[in-house]
Amino acid sequence: MRRILAQTRKELTQIVRDYRTLSLALLLPIFLLLLLGSAISLTVDDLPIVVQDLDNSSASHDYIDAFRASVTLHVVPWPVDLKPEDALTSNQARGALIIPVYFGRDIARGSVAQVQLLVDGSDSNTARLIAGYSSQITQAYNAASGGVVRAQPVQTAMRFWYNPGRSSKKFYGPGIFVLGLSMFPPLLASLAMAKEGEQKTILQVYVSSISAHEFLLGKILAFMLVALGEAVLMCVLLFTYFGLNLAGDPTPFLIATVLYAFCVASFGVMVGAAIPSQAAALQAVALGGFLLVFLLSGLIYPISNIPAGLRWLSNFIWGRYYIEIVRDALLQGGGWPATWYKVLEIAATGAIFYALAWRTMRRMQVKA
Repeated sequence: MRRILAQTRKELTQIVRDYRTLSLALLLPIFLLLLLGSAISLTVDDLPIVVQDLDNSSASHDYIDAFRASVTLHVVPWPVDLKPEDALTSNQARGALIIPVYFGRDIARGSVAQVQLLVDGSDSNTARLIAGYSSQITQAYNAASGGVVRAQPVQTAMRFWYNPGRSSKKFYGPGIFVLGLSMFPPLLASLAMAKEGEQKTILQVYVSSISAHEFLLGKILAFMLVALGEAVLMCVLLFTYFGLNLAGDPTPFLIATVLYAFCVASFGVMVGAAIPSQAAALQAVALGGFLLVFLLSGLIYPISNIPAGLRWLSNFIWGRYYIEIVRDALLQGGGWPATWYKVLEIAATGAIFYALAWRTMRRMQVKA
């Protein structure tokens, strides 16, 4: 144990002496959390739509007013002598609502009054939002007026749990928190390990009496402490700037954070042990610690939306399980019944990374 702590102290001393490494370890994750957590958002506001009213009746005016009352859609008048498609091709609007002649007369008679909605489908997410909000506005107008479609006898009251304000920061904040832990500690660990092989200082370790376990555990423990320090700083932002709180039992989150720190540190040490080149090790960590976690962990979109040919890969992405644990701890509060197997997945992945690193280094000690 004394040798492990000595190796840990040596790594931490090197990190503290190099202010650039220390900045990479502590400041960049905070910047990443603030930038991506605030910038990424799939919700939109003030979407412009043009309205071409060919009826110009009191009923059509009431219907248009229902759209004007929306905070998501912004109604832009459009001359009746111009094609509504021109508003879409010129990027003046993302949708066009066309109210036909005799709209008011059909409503007064109690018959069906047809309207047309043209939606710019170049951005599929925005197109779905426009179509969905327009449908909701029309349903609310129908329920209030009893005109085009009679109000249904069963009314649905919708409530949003866990994130009632549908804040993108509260949803993406935990994911960016995991992304930061997945990137920087393994990056530093792999560079430190690869540097030993690149500069041949690893030869001093080969001829020493330190074992492979002691050497690797010393490295891993040092970068585990770095990862936990990053986690504390980013949690402060999550609880303040992002307005999140612990929703339930915090012990799964705390234990999983320690295990995840071990997992990512072991991943970095494994890469550095297998690739004694800092440039190549950097690329390997960028692929595993950033790209795969970013795309296949459910950070941006649900895993069920990933094509089936690639979806199976997400089962091997360690960040996927930690993201689900963090979101459960900060939003849902399911606790151990909902997350116990995910904690085990992280522990098992970390053990595999450590075993692979040890297998690479097990013949390092010179036989007397």
